[in-house]
Formats: sequence, structure tokens, C-alpha cells
Amino acid sequence: MKAVVCKQFGPPDSLVVEELPSPQAGPGEAVISVKAASVNFPDVLIIQNKYQFKPPLPFSPGSELAGVVKEVGAGVAGFKPGDKVIAFTTYGAFAEEVKTEAARLLPLPEGMDFVAGAAFLLTYGTSDHALRDRGALRAGETLLVLGAAGGVGLAAIEIGKALGARVIACASSEDKLAVCREHGADATINYATEDLRERIKALTDGRGVDVVYDPVGGPYSEPAFRSLAWRGRLLVVGFAAGDIPKLPLNLMLLKGAAVVGVFWGDFARREPKQFADSVRQLGEWYRQGKLRPHVSQTFPLEKAADALKLMAARQVKGKVVLTT
Repeated sequence: MKAVVCKQFGPPDSLVVEELPSPQAGPGEAVISVKAASVNFPDVLIIQNKYQFKPPLPFSPGSELAGVVKEVGAGVAGFKPGDKVIAFTTYGAFAEEVKTEAARLLPLPEGMDFVAGAAFLLTYGTSDHALRDRGALRAGETLLVLGAAGGVGLAAIEIGKALGARVIACASSEDKLAVCREHGADATINYATEDLRERIKALTDGRGVDVVYDPVGGPYSEPAFRSLAWRGRLLVVGFAAGDIPKLPLNLMLLKGAAVVGVFWGDFARREPKQFADSVRQLGEWYRQGKLRPHVSQTFPLEKAADALKLMAARQVKGKVVLTT
């Protein structure tokens, strides 16, 4: 089988494409014939040894896929060869076949194709865990989404609207903001050309926002936090800007506010019942037409480095997907 391989930590151009032996399923495992795998920002970090999970070299990057079960190992119940599935693998998905724990598999939602399936679980799972579980977002509240044109950002917009919130989307260009409006944003802020705090004040009549969804970090976290209303919540999702911000603790005291960490991968592992409930809700919203995965580009597996470079440069609207 063909696979994208990271033999030494470095930029996307350091990856190679090789022929490798097909994996064999052990007890509790399954082998998936990969049809599509999405590219996520953690994939950029993991090949540079900058992610919180550090696989041993060599390895294939790729954390999310859709495909068909090829083989199951002893003790696997609920899946069989031929089943269409989606999976979150942490790494290994940029290959024609991947072996993973069967517990990481979920049925491909009815009516969803492989490309959309590969772009669904991580982004929507992260945003649902963030907004419903960690942020307790309620109908009638105002949600501010930073980096709103990215995969998790667009998912947060759609889930926020499904929950009945007013959603303000922030991004760095007008074409990105146009995509945000297509996915339901009520208002938008271009933080490359507008003052973030002043625009939030104008859009909320000075009250501020109830929840900030922050996958960006860097220079935007503190002004967004200062724009929270009383009892507001800042959701720490990631640091796509590269810098991890340092927030003054007195701000939390003065606003009665909370800074809440969002680590979806460990949530899915540690709290399987709650994770399953989240996936069921996401599937229902998808069937109702409230969730629409946005795939801006597809690349063949051999062009994985090109897709990762786009992600690293933050030039992706929604998701980029590799196909085999």
C-alpha cells in the first residue's frame, strides 16, 4: 500500500511517499481501506514534533479518515468487512490503508459521502464538546468565533446557530468572512482591518459576548477576553497563530469569567459515553441539514505536502481533504 511517511521531524516538504506492507488487524483492531483523509492543523504540528502527542518515527500523519472496513481482528463486534466508517486515529490516516483500534470507528452517517465524512468528526466533535459541554452555550447568548473560516470555526458557527445563539464570526479577509456568512454567521469582524474590541462593542451595544471560541491564540485572545460579558467563558481550543497568550488573572476576577480548556481527543478517550452522545447529536443535526462540512479543496494522497503547506499558511477555508 502507498503511504505518506514522516521519517524526520520537519516541514511538509520533508515528508515522503512510500510503498509499505499492508497492516494486519490484531485483537480489538480493524484495518480500514482509506477513501479520504482530512488535513487538520494538528497534522502540521505533529510532523514538526510540536504537538502534545508525539509518535515514534517513522510514522504517517493524518488524524481523521473515512473509508471501508477491510479486516477486523479477534474480539471486534459491531463492525465487519465492507462497512463504511469514519475514524479519528491521531496519526496514520495519510495512507491507502490504516490499522486502528476498533473502538475509534463510527459508522459513516447516512447520506454522507467519504469526502464529507473525512471532514466531519474532528472539527464538529471538537466544536460540539467546546460549546455544549465546556462552554454551556445557551439559546439567546452571543458567541464570538475567532479563526471562524477554518474547519473548527465553521463548525462552531453552525453548532452555535443550532443551539440558538447569535454568532459573530472573525477572520482575516473578506472572502473568508463571506464563507462564514454562508454557514450562518449573524455578523462578522475582519480583524485585519477592524479594531476587534471596538467592533464587538458596537455589535453588542457595549454588553460584550457570552462565549469566545478561540482556536487561534496569539494577539487576539486578550482583546476577545476583555470583550466578555459578566460570567463569560473563553474556550481555549488551539493556537493556530503560533503564540500561546498570557492572560492577566485579574480580568477573570473582575468579569466573573472563566477560561476553559478544550481537549477533544482526551475527552473522546476518557469519557466514551459522553462522546457517543455528542456524535449522536451531531448526526441528528447533519440529517436535519444544520451541519454542512465545507471542503474547499481535495488533493491526491501524493500531494499531502501541498495540502499541509496550505494549512500551515492558514490559507484554508473549511477543510482540505486527501483522496486515495
